[in-house]
Amino acid sequence: MTSIYTKTGDGGDTSLFGGGRVGKEDVRVDAYGQVDELNAAVGFARAVGIGEMDALAGRIQDQLFNIGAVLATPAGTKAAANLPPLKAEWAAEMEKAIDGFDKELPPLSTFILPAGTQAAAALHVARTVCRRAERRVVPLLRAGKVSADVIVYLNLLSDLLFTMARVANHRAGVKDVPWRPNQG
Repeated sequence: MTSIYTKTGDGGDTSLFGGGRVGKEDVRVDAYGQVDELNAAVGFARAVGIGEMDALAGRIQDQLFNIGAVLATPAGTKAAANLPPLKAEWAAEMEKAIDGFDKELPPLSTFILPAGTQAAAALHVARTVCRRAERRVVPLLRAGKVSADVIVYLNLLSDLLFTMARVANHRAGVKDVPWRPNQG
């Protein structure tokens, strides 16, 4: 039986997929850790219950695992050549979902607060984690260590999660909560 613990990271470093060790504070480790947290946040939203959007969220979780693998694997390694590719149709599917959801939603006329139903709140948390993951991937992009496709995916995913949160509220009969500046 293989144990879940290896003790190889007890000194503050970790192995990258495909070889090599880096400190756990490394920008690459931070980036794939944020994507892992995003995946968990999407899973939590599914656990809360997001109705008909669950299948889409499940596909997103699989895609996020692929993105995490890309982020954990330095280019040029043997492992990098065997990674599942990021697919252009993922972005197309997200755009199609956003367009379809927008048809059932009232237009936005103001900023809204991340509030409403439990499902909407969970999706808003996932959206904010997605934005943080995107910010953590940008240094890898700027250093030429990751494809711009990863940023495009995360940027679009945050828009989709925002729209899904609005849909969750709308389908539950809960109105968006408008931001009221200078009310605090």
